[in-house]
Parts: sequence; C-alpha cells; structure tokens
Amino acid sequence: QVSLVESGGGLVQPGGSLRLSCAASGTFFSIGAMGWYRQAPGKERELVAGITPVGTTNYKDTVKDRFTISRDNAKNLVYLQMNSLKPEDTAAYYCNAAVRLSWQGRTENYWGQGTQVTVSS
Repeated sequence: QVSLVESGGGLVQPGGSLRLSCAASGTFFSIGAMGWYRQAPGKERELVAGITPVGTTNYKDTVKDRFTISRDNAKNLVYLQMNSLKPEDTAAYYCNAAVRLSWQGRTENYWGQGTQVTVSS
C-alpha cells in the first residue's frame, strides 16, 4: 500500500507565499515522476508542475515564473514553493506520483488527499 500525504496549504494574501510538501510512504520499489495538480470548484483538475527522478521539471505556463517544484528522492518527498500567489491560484492542490511497486512490477499512479490553498485579502 502506498500513501501520499500533502501538507502546507492555507489562507494567504495576494502576493504571499506558501510551500506545499508531499510525503510518500509504504512499500514500493521506486518512485518515478511526481507532480502537483490543482482543482478549483467547477473546473477540471490540471497539472501545475511535474518533476522526474533526475530533476527535469515542467510547469503550467501561468505559474512558470512563480512556482518551483523540487524533490528529495532519499526521503520520498516532493515540494511546491509558491510565490507571488494570486486569487486565481485558489484551489485544492493534489500530489501525484508514479510508483513502481516491485522491481518487475508495473508502475501505478497514486494521489494524495489534497490540501486547500486559498489566496484572498
């Protein structure tokens, strides 16, 4: 069983910063790509940022100059540093990871439970 647990969400004023963390735990062989998604009310879930095991990153265009994704492979952690937050960044943020359960097994996709980020004055 694999579990992803996010933390770090909250209420912040426009222009402020937050750092989200996601910890993967359980029994598995390796973790591949990890990412942060978000979903605002009435909207589809969208990719915010992704990172490969070797550190290659990709970002949604609207967050590219404000958000930074990073990971600690030794501790099975992924972070999202969010700066210059805007009201339109308000959403539930979800951690995602592609996890290989055994050396010869397939890769499966896992999601965290989500953490709410609200940007408002």
